[in-house]
Amino acid sequence: MDSSQQAALQNALQQWSLDCQQGVWEDLTRAWHGCRDRFLPDAALLELIQSLTAPPAPEPVPAPRDTDTELGAALDHIAEAGTQGEVLKRLLDAALPFSGRCALYVIKQGIASLYAHRGFEAEQPRLGVPVVPPPELEALIQGQVRVLDTPEAGYQALLAPLSAVRAAAARMLPLHLRRKTVALLLVDSGALDRLDHPAHLRALALGAEARLAHLAVLREEERQGGAEAHPSVLTQRIPDPIAEAPGPALDPTVRSNAERSARVLVGDIELYFPTKVTQGQLQGNLYGAMKEELDRSRASFVERYGAELESQHQIFYKTVVHQLCADDPSRLGAPPWASR
Repeated sequence: MDSSQQAALQNALQQWSLDCQQGVWEDLTRAWHGCRDRFLPDAALLELIQSLTAPPAPEPVPAPRDTDTELGAALDHIAEAGTQGEVLKRLLDAALPFSGRCALYVIKQGIASLYAHRGFEAEQPRLGVPVVPPPELEALIQGQVRVLDTPEAGYQALLAPLSAVRAAAARMLPLHLRRKTVALLLVDSGALDRLDHPAHLRALALGAEARLAHLAVLREEERQGGAEAHPSVLTQRIPDPIAEAPGPALDPTVRSNAERSARVLVGDIELYFPTKVTQGQLQGNLYGAMKEELDRSRASFVERYGAELESQHQIFYKTVVHQLCADDPSRLGAPPWASR
């Protein structure tokens, strides 16, 4: 093939390639114009975009907390307590919503012993731990000051059996009975930076103090025989009446007085010997842990109401089982005066 033929062939191939490229380009152009409408947003896409870009719905505003109503209900609950121990436990339950953590110490012979707590670490606190009051806490116990509200030495002493974590704010309030400090209420802010309701906490302590005094008056009147002479003073509520035992019917007034006396005697055991009570409950042998205290309290009951009444109706025994053994007689053990 000569050079003229080669040139002619090359020109023909180039023209063919250009014609093919032009054809492909025209086909692509027509296809693009045919598919272009597919990229226009339809109603479904617009609705999706609108749902994704719409501002979030406002969160519902919670109703403001009615702390005055809460306080009133808590004071009523404390005022219905039937024993001193019940007063202290209801005080703790009432104080917790107005604080971060709270605890009660019973004062005996100048020593503060941990009685109960709310809000502290479950494993850490040990009930009955004695605390020797430092000078500022001693001043509170002796009535030289009405309240401690600084997390200083007094707070640190009471906090030690409860937790290693100090709070930003704390308050210690005394509970008095017959002009003596019988307990200390410790409250602190827990993880918060302040106590929002110190006045409410003070009102709760005063309410508990008043109920303790009222129960003491009832007990004194009963010891002096005033309960029979003045039946109108029998205002102490018995939330869980003791079931009637088989045997001769018992005069309702005598039964009411006897049940109240038993509740007070057993409540004193619970109040003044919390460590032994807890130990006996854990061991399932309360009498083994508290033989002396239980026998002494039962002797006081029998001295007032007679051995025959207790033998027939088992009022003191059933009160011990109800208040200290959660209605489970097996937890009491085997005292000689137990129900057969």
